[in-house]
Amino acid sequence: MSVTVDMEENTHLDDERILKALLAPLDWLEWQYCPVVGSTNDIALEWAKAGAPDWGLVIADQQSAGRGRGDRRWITNPGSALAISLVIRPSAQKLEMLPRFTALAALGLVNALEALGLQAEIKWPNDVLLGGKKVAGVLVEMEWQENDLIALVVGLGVNVLPESVPPVEQLRYPAISVAEASGRMVDRWTLMVNTIKVMKNLRPLLTLDDFIRVWNNKLAFRGEVKRIHLPGGSIEEFEILGVTFEGALEVRDRRGKRVEIVSGEIEIGLQT
Repeated sequence: MSVTVDMEENTHLDDERILKALLAPLDWLEWQYCPVVGSTNDIALEWAKAGAPDWGLVIADQQSAGRGRGDRRWITNPGSALAISLVIRPSAQKLEMLPRFTALAALGLVNALEALGLQAEIKWPNDVLLGGKKVAGVLVEMEWQENDLIALVVGLGVNVLPESVPPVEQLRYPAISVAEASGRMVDRWTLMVNTIKVMKNLRPLLTLDDFIRVWNNKLAFRGEVKRIHLPGGSIEEFEILGVTFEGALEVRDRRGKRVEIVSGEIEIGLQT
């Protein structure tokens, strides 16, 4: 008598077992694991509509239709990356600080990577870099009920193992995985838990000047002159000064004038 073993199913069962053990101490967090999804943000948005709690977490092993900024695709290959989304229900005071929730996830990851001996930086507004190469991206989306914002969904995608990095011909930026940068294997679920713990600790600071100070301390290209793609298609060079209280990027133009950029993209590497 022969027995057929579904190795993929066994892998997912192992993942769930590991996640249960790692997440059990985080009793303030409810979570669900989906082996394969189109987008974790989509699952989290639907869960938010259905009453997901604050800190509701969606985890996927494989993501086929993940979204990045500007409707770009973020594909998550099985077993190699983090694809997670958190449902956040902000207080009325924090509703005025929406750009900071992107930085909250980025700073959570930056600090978790520091525990691995890696010096990561935040490329404004929503990417995390290691050695000037993209290792992660954050996408925050909103769930509205008529005119009221009832929840944010904070999506985070991280290249953990080399298999998670797309082929060069598919890249807009130079990219890297955490394992490549550290020179050793990295457990993605432990990295996830450590990232969320930092986010939890930083969240009370969201409305304070200290949060902007922490963000600026990890800001990539500060003091450097970079080309920035602006809404409307223009590209200009600016010296990057820092992030403002409102989450805008403060820069200095060629004439020495300080300018605040609300939306734009800093050019690096492969971008054309």
